[in-house]
Amino acid sequence: MSAEPRINDRIRVPEVRLVGPSGEQVGIVPLAKALELAQEYDLDLVEVAATARPPVCKLMDYGKFKYESAMKAREARKNQAHTVIKEMKLRPKIDPHDYDTKKGHVVRFLKQGDKVKITIMFRGREQSRPELGYRLLQRLAEDVADLGFVESNPKQDGRNMIMVLGPHKKKTEAMAEARQAQEARKADAKANPGKSQNAAESDYVEDDADVEGEAEVEVEAPAEAPAEA
Repeated sequence: MSAEPRINDRIRVPEVRLVGPSGEQVGIVPLAKALELAQEYDLDLVEVAATARPPVCKLMDYGKFKYESAMKAREARKNQAHTVIKEMKLRPKIDPHDYDTKKGHVVRFLKQGDKVKITIMFRGREQSRPELGYRLLQRLAEDVADLGFVESNPKQDGRNMIMVLGPHKKKTEAMAEARQAQEARKADAKANPGKSQNAAESDYVEDDADVEGEAEVEVEAPAEAPAEA
């Protein structure tokens, strides 16, 4: 069954409760009179409450109404904050350079308002030294304490040890800040076209480097396997 309201000649009732273009209450009038008024105002007669007795109809520009409703729905979806868990995998004996790289990813995720699942992977004899993973997780949590907090404490899960970090900043706030930054970059690009091209090339290289080693997971879906450290 269509969710579209009945309009104009598709309305099949003897009388309607009519609402004017500005929201004023006209009252109960015969359908023919309501259609006549719609023609006079060059508007549509739209049934807005079909279950009422008599049905409530309003005089409006239905095409404009549909367009504005679609734009509002699009904006609402754009601002909607999806709950996402990013995942980062490390080895207990990770070298300093790799640690800094992985920490950089975690910092970026938290700044974006996303949760981060940190997994320490043990292999062979490393499984007998769980304290190595625990200390590494504690160190990471302390290093990013200004951006996130330990939402789920480190716990052993088979050969892995897992900890979840939550962001201090809400997802909606991070999205708003990102949009503001994007608008600022666009304004700067218009003012300095030569500079903006160099910045774009720099951002491209930076984004390529960031992709390696991360996984993005919707809460309801299984995580993709990221590259191991």
